[in-house]
Amino acid sequence: MTILVGIKCKDGVLIGSDSSATFAAGQIRTIEQTTKKIEIVNGKIIVAGTGQIGLGQRFCNQVEQGWKNGVFKAQGAITVVTKMCGLARTDFTSTQAPMGQYGALVAFPADHQLHLCEFATSDFQPELKTDNIWYVSMGSGQLIADPFLGFMRKVFWSDGMPTLQDGIFIATWTLQHAIDVNAGGVNGPIQLAVLKNEKSGPAAKMLTQDEMDEHQQNVSGAMEHLRQYMETVAGRSSEAIPDLPKFSPNH
Repeated sequence: MTILVGIKCKDGVLIGSDSSATFAAGQIRTIEQTTKKIEIVNGKIIVAGTGQIGLGQRFCNQVEQGWKNGVFKAQGAITVVTKMCGLARTDFTSTQAPMGQYGALVAFPADHQLHLCEFATSDFQPELKTDNIWYVSMGSGQLIADPFLGFMRKVFWSDGMPTLQDGIFIATWTLQHAIDVNAGGVNGPIQLAVLKNEKSGPAAKMLTQDEMDEHQQNVSGAMEHLRQYMETVAGRSSEAIPDLPKFSPNH
């Protein structure tokens, strides 16, 4: 059970996740453990997966080898992700692993830009996120996260991509919401990694717990602001808020 959130921002890319791994014997869940779901490859690439852990290990290895072999220096991001899809599918097929067992989010530099790609769980086909479609969620918590992300975009960022700082706020709130209301198997602590351009070039890093605490405090502050707003609404006079219309049984 997993929730992944990826956001392409004006000045970087971020990927976040929960920390829960569910063990199972066949279709029967046995235990739940805390685990690391985000990997930083060569200090330049962020990889997070949903599904079979073994396939995730193999995909991370393919990404690492692809970096060493110059795949990420190919011309254009679409060429990079197409090659990585082919390498991963070949590796999965070598042990007759069926499609639909693993999907991933990858943040990476290519062609002097920073990119976010979704490798779909159903067939591992790549989809690059764009200025228009700049967020994505994956995993069992997707049904919770997608509507929340859509709501956040409508309210705060309907005119374009957020900054990286704002994107961290969106991801943190979305992940916390999914953790709070899911039916089981998605739990904290929240993990979050960012890819941005430094003076030395593109660099990926995990946020520290202190940094995550600060962002979660921002989310708590936003929620408290909404509570205070509702108290203000509740304090308005009856003349300011019209009664709900009464409908006859024939309408």
